[in-house]
Amino acid sequence: MIDSHCHIDVAQFDHDREEVVARARAAGLAEMLVVAGVDEEDGLKRALDVAGQFSLPATAGVHPHEARLADERVYDEIRRLAREGRVVAIGEIGLDFHYDFSPRPVQREVFRSQIRLAREVGLPIVVHTREADEETAAILEEEGASEIGGVVHCFTGGLDLARRSLALGFCISFSGIVAFPRAEVIQQVAREVPDDRFLVETDAPFLAPPPHRGRRNEPAFVVEVARQLARLRGADLETIGALARQNYARLFRREGLLGPADR
Repeated sequence: MIDSHCHIDVAQFDHDREEVVARARAAGLAEMLVVAGVDEEDGLKRALDVAGQFSLPATAGVHPHEARLADERVYDEIRRLAREGRVVAIGEIGLDFHYDFSPRPVQREVFRSQIRLAREVGLPIVVHTREADEETAAILEEEGASEIGGVVHCFTGGLDLARRSLALGFCISFSGIVAFPRAEVIQQVAREVPDDRFLVETDAPFLAPPPHRGRRNEPAFVVEVARQLARLRGADLETIGALARQNYARLFRREGLLGPADR
């Protein structure tokens, strides 16, 4: 099992981070991807330090919430991390028209700029999109994101976004939301996505899946996300876990997670 997207660097884990990672490993997780973002508190350094402490891979990017902070200095830092091999993807990047913490024109330009940066350094992207399906898909198409691939993380979009993302060669990642009672469209996407194109994640500390609703989410709980996918797809948990691990390893070039039969 893997957790393809978590934020175990944030303050909610400061008092028990080592125990959280230990529980994840005890639950059978081979790896967790620490998603590092630019913020006003040196978020990139914080997340990369945590990833390094536990020998985990990391990403680097400017989340749409913080798009207003992006400038050439920030892009140069992400570019340097990519070229030094310190990150496996650019992200999370994208559009969030629910909160609009950064102005929409700024979000659009920063999203485009980071896709171009990812193409320049040859890394896949991790896409965040909320209430912006049409524009997200259009920007991915217009900016040639199919050349590098990536994942639409914590998928909450509609069928059109799913199909357009898959047409670009992207993966779709499911979080605890897929187990929520009213998530019928997301569950339909989970049934239809090909075996070689889905991932599972927690987005910890957010969005804990049942039966952990109301608690802080943590990587060990990704097993419940995989269990829900298994129910929806008529498969067993072990098969879903193995497929998600293989897809993750190929997307983020984590060859050490692939066995001889996976290659």
